Amino acid sequence: MSGAYAYLVLSALAIGAVVASPPLVVQSEPQVNYDLDADVKVPVVLGVMSRCPDAILCESVFDHVLKRVGNKVDLSLSFIGSINPSEPDFGVTCKHGPEECAGNVHELCVQKYATPTQSWEFVQCLNYQGKDKIGLPQTALQCSSTHNIDWEGSSVGACAGTDGSGKAAEGVQLLQESVRASHSLGIVNSCTIMINGKQVCIHDETWKQCENGHSPHDFVRQINEAYEKLNGDSGDSGSMSD
Repeated sequence: MSGAYAYLVLSALAIGAVVASPPLVVQSEPQVNYDLDADVKVPVVLGVMSRCPDAILCESVFDHVLKRVGNKVDLSLSFIGSINPSEPDFGVTCKHGPEECAGNVHELCVQKYATPTQSWEFVQCLNYQGKDKIGLPQTALQCSSTHNIDWEGSSVGACAGTDGSGKAAEGVQLLQESVRASHSLGIVNSCTIMINGKQVCIHDETWKQCENGHSPHDFVRQINEAYEKLNGDSGDSGSMSD
């Protein structure tokens, strides 16, 4: 083999090796999507008792509020009562009796496991039946069926009791935690309205301590103002979304 021929053979082998080698893969940094437009919803707490006429009135007012700014709100119900270890079923004394404790549990379990829209519609349905029927198993089961909540086949029923009694362990625990939370927030009267961590109004037979008004329009305005502070712009108003 001449020197020139040997050179050509070696060159060909070298080129073949390069061609046969797998391509170099450059690992890119993982893509992280930052949603700069994600909004912060305004926390709104209603301090209530499920069988209390003041609570039912407040919730009626807020039904109008949520139709306008529900997409800006993170709404929760916080229940008022007294921790009582000697109370056999709930460990809580409710002002309007054990049926109210059961009604509180129904609403807490639906609030935890259903969508926000279902939860609010469930509360409105209970109220529509009349305060004396709130907390009764048949009322809870009827309202859950009306608003497409699978009571027996979902976590709602396991939480509150598939029989609608409101006495299941998780629901009772939620009630006790809610009563303690209300106490920590300084919520004493039903109904107490808190927007973005600040108590803004009370309805206790009449409207009290409502410096910025107590109409649906007044609450909408206060929620919009809080939303602007949290997000830097007013955004669009709208109804409560799932």
